[in-house]
Amino acid sequence: MIEIEHVTKVFGTGAEAFTALDDVSVSIRSNEFFTLLGPSGCGKTTLLRVIAGFIDPTGGDVSLDGEDLLPKAPYQRPVNTVFQSYALFPHLTVAQNITFGLEMLERPKAEIKATLEEMLALVRMEPMADRRTSEISGGQQQRVALARALAPRPKVLLLDEPLSALDFKLRKDMQIELKRLQTETGITFIFVTHDQEEALTMSDRIAVMNAGKIRQIGGPRDIYDHPAERFVADFIGDTNFLEADLLSVEGETAQIRLASGQQVSARAADGGPVDGKVTVAVRPEHATLVEADGALLPGTLADVVYFGTDTHFHVETDGGGTFVIRQQNQPDQPVMASSGDRVGVKFSAGVGQVLRD
Repeated sequence: MIEIEHVTKVFGTGAEAFTALDDVSVSIRSNEFFTLLGPSGCGKTTLLRVIAGFIDPTGGDVSLDGEDLLPKAPYQRPVNTVFQSYALFPHLTVAQNITFGLEMLERPKAEIKATLEEMLALVRMEPMADRRTSEISGGQQQRVALARALAPRPKVLLLDEPLSALDFKLRKDMQIELKRLQTETGITFIFVTHDQEEALTMSDRIAVMNAGKIRQIGGPRDIYDHPAERFVADFIGDTNFLEADLLSVEGETAQIRLASGQQVSARAADGGPVDGKVTVAVRPEHATLVEADGALLPGTLADVVYFGTDTHFHVETDGGGTFVIRQQNQPDQPVMASSGDRVGVKFSAGVGQVLRD
């Protein structure tokens, strides 16, 4: 659907020049929920605005269905944007807000009426049609903003952190609603967020960005379980980083030697090292607390932290450093160990990820 090729955006000149996008290339598929994820200032919103036409890139190409978008003004592109602030007209009703764009496009009255009914049903706002948007809740305003953006049936819907102003529970509910809307409409959604959980919950694919570059693209499970770089592993979820010796690489499988001297297989990142000292990422929930004898990483239990849904075991390994194990709590589950006990860390072959950096 969208091809972004070698897009660069530099703000300012000379010593004050700042590169917001640094040679970004990505293909976004038709009918896909695609998320741009990263910390503040990583370039994700800048890339979204380049697609929308609000910002001209310094270099590169952007096309939609094979047609060059860059010469077109924002209103000429088959793209709509839902902003963080929603930008609704408070003096107009829900229905008037939804139909505003259609009226500006001079669509036939019968089409406007039919589209309004369809959009109200889609976002489940039929009872609120005649209320002003200043008289409805934040979550309802968000639904109206979505309906207004979807009403002209754009090929692509751009969403710039539209859930950030909502409270925690409502944000959770709207994550499910957004994915439902994307599935029902079949429109390509490009979603910008710094919230890792949002990205993992809703996305078909995620592009993790940092310092104006895309660091990794993949499905939620691939990004979480197999981060290719330290930044990606550290930014998304909790991770243990282990120093190891890389003994060999065959395809996607690497053989590593841990600080304890134990050997285990791990997953190798594309384009990563083939030997020498490496960093290996292991998620806390992918490891198990065991007895010290024969463990991959023997050590001493430094702390046990109860979180309700799960318990975190902090192990000071004999090789140095702390390894955190996350274990889901079960009814009547006995406490496995207490602080000061000799324990060990175990994880299955292939669980660890050898990082590029």
